Formats: sequence, C-alpha cells, structure tokens
Amino acid sequence: MSDLVTDELIDLQKSADAEHHRVSGLDGGERRDQWERWRAAAERVQAAITEHATSAGLSRFEVERAVKRAVRHPEDPSAA
Repeated sequence: MSDLVTDELIDLQKSADAEHHRVSGLDGGERRDQWERWRAAAERVQAAITEHATSAGLSRFEVERAVKRAVRHPEDPSAA
C-alpha cells in the first residue's frame, strides 16, 4: 500500500460504498433514510481523504482516486 492509501481510508470507502448499495430497491421513507446514511458515510470518507492529503502534502485528487481504485478494483496491482 502506498502513502496515498491507508487502512482507515479503505474501511471508510468500503462503508460508504456499502451504504450506497443498500439504497437500491428502496422507496419512500426507507430510501430517504438510507440515502442519508449513504450521504453521511460519503462525507466521512471525503473529510478523511482531505485530512490525509493535507497532512501528508499529497494531492487530494490522487488520494481519492487511489482509495477508490484500491476498494473497487483490489486485483489491480497499481491500485495502491
């Protein structure tokens, strides 16, 4: 794993992706409530990415891209 990606960022992104997946098939109040859980999870991962990039002097865009690639394409050797 490179300096761009941390275990914490991966866990947060996995959580946000799982919350997003749960929105599918819901409607009405259930959909709205799940969408809010997804939004909150997405905000947490975005804030953590920003904090990590800033404190490490890294490109925020590159950190976010590396995190998403590591989570969504773990078999890709260039993901980290």
